[in-house]
Amino acid sequence: MRALLRLLVVASCAAAVAAQARSTFDIYLIDVEGGNATLFVAPSGDSMLIDTGNGGAAADRDASRIMAAVTDAGLDRIDHLVTTHYHGDHFGAMQELAGRVRIGNYIDHGPTVQSGGAVDQFLGETYPALYASAGHMVVAPGDRVAMGGLDVRVVSSAGRVLRSPLRGAGAPNPACEASPRQADDTGENAQSVGLHFAFGAFRAAHLGDLTWNTELDLMCPLNRLGTIDLLIVSHHGQPSSNSPALVHALAPRAAIVNNGIRKGGQPEAMRVLFSTPRLQDIWQLHVSQLSGPEYAVPELFIANLDPEPADSPVEAPSAPAGPGRGRGRGQFPAHDGPAHWIKVSAREDGSFTVTNARNSFGKTYAASR
Repeated sequence: MRALLRLLVVASCAAAVAAQARSTFDIYLIDVEGGNATLFVAPSGDSMLIDTGNGGAAADRDASRIMAAVTDAGLDRIDHLVTTHYHGDHFGAMQELAGRVRIGNYIDHGPTVQSGGAVDQFLGETYPALYASAGHMVVAPGDRVAMGGLDVRVVSSAGRVLRSPLRGAGAPNPACEASPRQADDTGENAQSVGLHFAFGAFRAAHLGDLTWNTELDLMCPLNRLGTIDLLIVSHHGQPSSNSPALVHALAPRAAIVNNGIRKGGQPEAMRVLFSTPRLQDIWQLHVSQLSGPEYAVPELFIANLDPEPADSPVEAPSAPAGPGRGRGRGQFPAHDGPAHWIKVSAREDGSFTVTNARNSFGKTYAASR
């Protein structure tokens, strides 16, 4: 018992020291094999995890990868867990993760619009049992999420978008002309909780899997978000999202794609990213077999390389998984070995450093505001 108490004291002290030593806003893009899990840690030590990766047989793997980032950040709890929408690659490992770390507040967009199968069981039983002993928030555009030292604003939720521009934003958006509307998305992707982060002069955005037409609702005819420094690319870098009206108007200096080997990074989306004003670099969690050599990102900027190259680098992915299901191995190759994250450390002056954990390569982007 004394040995256990000593271990608990040491762990608590280590977390306290890490929190006191922070001067940067740290962001971990965690490899959950084409799902989504992004950890945000404010200089105050307040934390937010957006999404928990895949469920089923992959739940232990993805929860372990998230916990590795939690440990690296010196955290002993997650203050806010945001579920952007109810697809299995975004909520799948939640129960497994909640068994390993305390979660203070669960955040989502409210009821699903895409019921059936696993999502019904999750929303009817698993999820309510998890947030019953914690906080629970259903957020709307304009809401703020409390994180010491940051201004975190909800800009989309449940198919609705921010109507009043953020401070300094609201100019006409000329990129709307290059973004004709697509067929309406009536599923969960368009319901995604989207967030805008401000830390001093630094700006970042994470919009979950928000799709094309809802992006236009947010960004047209006025750019309600202004420009940002870092874009966590929507929907794994797929072309049903990432309209010029969004990406070109945000004009990020760096973009990070949370793609899988054959999920995201299609040429149509990569063209939009590469043609973005002010963009200096694209970083990716995985090499993309869908990009082809013409739209490939240098391996220096890729956290996880493909150990088994496909015969056809531009092979299209198979049909999407059904509601509440993750991507199966027969659809998107996955690897269960070592996984590497991409880490961003932002400073109040607007400068930030992006580091690839696979090769320790880092690049610093100077303050620009």
